[in-house]
Amino acid sequence: MPCLNEAETLATCIGKAKAFLQRANISGEILISDNGSTDGSQKMAEISGARVVNVTARGYGAALIAGITAAKGRYIIMGDSDDSYDFSALDSYISALRQGYELVMGNRFKGGIAPGAMPPLHRYLGNPVLSGIGRLFFRSPIRDFHCGLRGFNRESIISLGLKTPGMEFASEMVVKATLRGLKITEVPTTLQPDGRSRAPHLRSWRDGWRHLRFLLLFSPTWLFLYPGLFLLIVGLASQLLLFLTHVKIGPVSLGVHSILFSGAAAIVGLQMCFFAVFGKVFAKHQGLIPSSSRFEWLLSRFTMERGLVVGLVLFSVGLVLAFLSVELWAVQDFGPLEPEKMMRLAIPSAGLMIAGSEFMLGSFFLGLLQLGADMSAGSANTEERK
Repeated sequence: MPCLNEAETLATCIGKAKAFLQRANISGEILISDNGSTDGSQKMAEISGARVVNVTARGYGAALIAGITAAKGRYIIMGDSDDSYDFSALDSYISALRQGYELVMGNRFKGGIAPGAMPPLHRYLGNPVLSGIGRLFFRSPIRDFHCGLRGFNRESIISLGLKTPGMEFASEMVVKATLRGLKITEVPTTLQPDGRSRAPHLRSWRDGWRHLRFLLLFSPTWLFLYPGLFLLIVGLASQLLLFLTHVKIGPVSLGVHSILFSGAAAIVGLQMCFFAVFGKVFAKHQGLIPSSSRFEWLLSRFTMERGLVVGLVLFSVGLVLAFLSVELWAVQDFGPLEPEKMMRLAIPSAGLMIAGSEFMLGSFFLGLLQLGADMSAGSANTEERK
């Protein structure tokens, strides 16, 4: 149980947990991971028969990481020490763990949320939206990403290398367990109003943003690739259409200015696609996310040399269009030109040269990322042989 000034409810939670261990005939310990309490929670926990681990690093995640590391059991049940979860009714968690599940999540929406136990903002917006994003981004089976009561195989969770110190730890555990292919299930869990007289540590908007930020940063595909592909395809298609003809939508006539904005959208989209690749390569080599056969196949086909060739071709085509623009100007004795006629060549020319430059620079940077990973792997192999 993570703890920060929970003297009002801590003894009750420990008592329920002790009763469950005795009733279920389970050999276990009750561990309180204290995060700097100043209300005597540590002494109360020891008097109640629990083991206390003092954690200097602040944060919900920091307390849980330290507690998981210090725990001695094969299985761990973690839950808040505010008496909102019933530690005397953990049978479904233990049953699932004994069936071989490595992460057993509580689902409060299935088990029941008592009146006043969860603010409407969390119940109807925060939790459903963030859990939905998690299922969409990572194909997770979990429908309640932020349930504080969960059970897991200690070694399986330690192998994930969990690191986030704040409330986003709850999302990190589910996301990494899903990506690593751990066996996961949910069990109905009841949420009661907590027994404290003070306000909870949770800050709705701040902590909600930290969860969302983690989900976005952990998924370069959804953060960069899909929006980038959308901008790239729409930008190129609309630019090509407007380059060939004028488009009129009711009283609005789209011309050369729309070509400029379409080109800008395509360039931004291309850059976002490169960021998706860079982010995924970096995250893979840092051990943040596992690799996939599809991504490895893509990297094997898109070598630095091929990227340089593509970039050079695009830049060359843009340069040819630039020379045509100059030649068109020369025909007019370098005098005044029709802006729209001139820009129909100048805009695609500039766009292609920028895109070519992006490809060449991006290819060099991707090569640098892969070189660094290869050198790190080589050093690790050398040390291992020693």
